[in-house]
Amino acid sequence: MGASAVINIIETPEDVAAGAAALSATCPRLAQAYAQVGPLPLRRRPDGFAELLSAIVSQQVSVASANAIWGRMQAANLTAPGPILAAGDDGLRAAGLSRQKIRYAQELARAGISFDALREAPADEVIKILTQVPGIGTWTAEIYAMFSLGHADVFAHGDLALQEAARLLYDLPGRPRERDMREIASAWSPWRSVAARLLWAYYSHEKQREGIR
Repeated sequence: MGASAVINIIETPEDVAAGAAALSATCPRLAQAYAQVGPLPLRRRPDGFAELLSAIVSQQVSVASANAIWGRMQAANLTAPGPILAAGDDGLRAAGLSRQKIRYAQELARAGISFDALREAPADEVIKILTQVPGIGTWTAEIYAMFSLGHADVFAHGDLALQEAARLLYDLPGRPRERDMREIASAWSPWRSVAARLLWAYYSHEKQREGIR
């Protein structure tokens, strides 16, 4: 596995499989879930400004709308800080951004984030830096650390699907809240990102099998 002395990075499907095996060895219920859902996806994504901008574009709109807007932005070369700032409000509005998302895009462009430095930073620092930018919440920052940077030990504690999957898997009386998920997920370190992949897969499996209440 690619790693530094401090940060474990998921780079290949074999890394994900190693994490799933370790989780299965420590928790029978995770082992049961893994047996049901099979190999887990790598789900690595690009990193950098455009990936975060795309996440902002996708907020609170349908997948089809997000894809259409992002396609217009790509066609207009509005995927880097300089062009975003040069386009002004009118140029970004013409691409389909709302007033709020125009502000978020411009704030991201002005933030001066060193994406090279983020690759070497611990996950907590990545999340702290990203969430200082308006329009980037904790969930978006966690997903970026997990899939764009490949951190092996990050978990999206506020994700409703993960919470519901934990409820189903552990027969909990109700869906755990974010602080409860932090306590539950602490047992899955140093493979919390793989646990998230497993729970998302388990959620999908259970939803298809019997529906999610």
